[in-house]
Amino acid sequence: MKFMTSTVFSPRLRNLALVAGMALLPLASGSAQEQKPALDTASQAEIQQFCTSIADPARDQRYLLQKQELEKLQADVDQRIAVLEQRRAEYEDWLTQRNAFMKQAEGNLVEIYKKMKADAAAPQLQEVNPLLAAAIIMKLPARQSSLILSEMEAEKAAMVAAIMSSAADPNTSKDPS
Repeated sequence: MKFMTSTVFSPRLRNLALVAGMALLPLASGSAQEQKPALDTASQAEIQQFCTSIADPARDQRYLLQKQELEKLQADVDQRIAVLEQRRAEYEDWLTQRNAFMKQAEGNLVEIYKKMKADAAAPQLQEVNPLLAAAIIMKLPARQSSLILSEMEAEKAAMVAAIMSSAADPNTSKDPS
């Protein structure tokens, strides 16, 4: 056992060895038959006393080991939380940069379509995502938007117009589902 030290328990061990030696002495003399029950009781009592006396230190040692294990686990959890916080900060930074780029790109994209003729812009806008096409067309002047929609295929133009009308409706839920 790791928690026992020779300085704390050596007198008890010495007493236990003396009791064991005294138990063997009658066997050598031949009168062990009469004294054996008394010695067994004495050694049992000594063993019981020894076990009782080390129960509290053993429990304390167990608690100490459990506490150390919990502290180790807590340190591991804290380290993982720190890594997650760092990654979250990196992600937020990336997202901020991406959103800034998208905002700039969207503004530039609207400017590009604003300078295009309707018959050239319509085929391109009907090939992109209808939500993006609707967002671009909504930012264009009304005259140019109507020309682009008239140049698009009827089905695509209707889809874009439906998206634009639902975006302009104040009763439309923000949740697209």
